[in-house]
Amino acid sequence: MATTDFRDYYAILGVAKGASGDEIKRTYRRLARKYHPDLNPGNQQAEARFKEINEAYEVLSDPSKRKKYDQFGRYWQQADRMGGPTGGWPGGAAAGNGGFEDFEFGRYGSFDDFINELLGRFGNAGPTGRSPGAASGRSAYSSYRAAPGGGAGAGFSGFGNDFSGAGFNPQGSVGNGDREASITLSFAEAFNGTQKRLSVGGETINVRIPPGAKPGSKIRLRGKGDPTGYGSQRGDLYLKVNLTPHEFFEFEGDNLICELPLAPDEAVLGAKVEVPTPDGLVTVSVPPGIRSGQSLRLRGKGWVKGDGSRSDQVVRVAIATPKDPTMAEREAYEQVRAARKADPRSHFKQIKL
Repeated sequence: MATTDFRDYYAILGVAKGASGDEIKRTYRRLARKYHPDLNPGNQQAEARFKEINEAYEVLSDPSKRKKYDQFGRYWQQADRMGGPTGGWPGGAAAGNGGFEDFEFGRYGSFDDFINELLGRFGNAGPTGRSPGAASGRSAYSSYRAAPGGGAGAGFSGFGNDFSGAGFNPQGSVGNGDREASITLSFAEAFNGTQKRLSVGGETINVRIPPGAKPGSKIRLRGKGDPTGYGSQRGDLYLKVNLTPHEFFEFEGDNLICELPLAPDEAVLGAKVEVPTPDGLVTVSVPPGIRSGQSLRLRGKGWVKGDGSRSDQVVRVAIATPKDPTMAEREAYEQVRAARKADPRSHFKQIKL
């Protein structure tokens, strides 16, 4: 992989290398909303930026992938597909040959050079001291690529540019010809189900996403992975689902959660308010005296389950005080304050260390 192929995922999201997972998540949501193709129709630059953002978040939001990325830099994907520092190679650490920890990746002119030395180090060098592939005029890269059952038919570069499609982010080999990739959907696409057309190595695949796809769920496409090395048999392609952050809805387990702003008078006196659900607006009765942070449950108004039923939608109350009250409102609040007898902090006097 050339140096110019390396993508600085931290720079793409605009966060520091030591950023917390929550900070990365908040930044991703803000950028994903800004560059989402639905909000930028026909804008190819925004679509390309959206893909970059999703690719960066896919790695940095996964602690295991982020650790490899931080450790191996531009070779993190190769290390990931080879099973980490010691896995996936003949004569690994168990054979006393060590892993990647003592490799200086920067001294290799190309990834082929790195593989040639690596295979030789693991006892696979031919009589000339080079790897068998190099001795026959072929690189170790192409030699490993053809290994039966290795699941690396597309090489260490993974899907590379062989895959395309909005929100489609290839990941790499899973094993036995199986592949894994991520696909990003909007909440509407995931809730209602949709069809996506993906280009995989020149082959066009029409993928039907069933209703109710959730973040982290996987869709299996049989026979759409890599050649296994056994005749014409191919592995499977697994699509891991990501959802573009929504401005109102979030997931909490199987349920949807949302925030309901209430004016102080609505919280004190109770009210009937309209609340968005996946099916549209519904009228909700707010009981008098509800407090900020309390929840109302709308049964059967949440996400689609595998059996076709629906989870619940949890509505969390947030008291929204007016930032710029009118003169009449201010006078009314003054009257309420003068007439109020209850002290919400009366119990503070009994609190001690």
